[in-house]
Amino acid sequence: MGECIFCQIIEGKVAASVVHRDDVVMAFMDIRPVNTGHVLVVPLRHFAEMSDMDEETGMKLFQVTMRVQKSVRASGVRCEGINLFLADGEAAFQEVFHVHMHIIPRFRGDSFKIKADWSRQPPRTELDEVAANIRHAYPEG
Repeated sequence: MGECIFCQIIEGKVAASVVHRDDVVMAFMDIRPVNTGHVLVVPLRHFAEMSDMDEETGMKLFQVTMRVQKSVRASGVRCEGINLFLADGEAAFQEVFHVHMHIIPRFRGDSFKIKADWSRQPPRTELDEVAANIRHAYPEG
């Protein structure tokens, strides 16, 4: 994955301000932060999408995300809240096709926005039908 910027960071070919590294994941500062303290957590192995990643790596990714977000809160950076953001696929605004979790410190009046129509309330029958379809597709084990 020579052209993947995150793989280059992991391999030490591109500089990074590292927060954490173990044998499964790495956390480092985003070079285009939404707010000061914006950290990315990435698996060391290249996975373009979440569906490519094994569950053990996913669990470790989230475990480290939880620990780093606590550290961000305790670090002294301005942080009244935290958004975790994982874009999976181009339609979801993924720009670097290597799975990564954003840890974004938030505070009142910052510039980060998620624009959506929150007023839509589908009928219960539609929700039940979609839930049944998802339940049917849910992998066992």
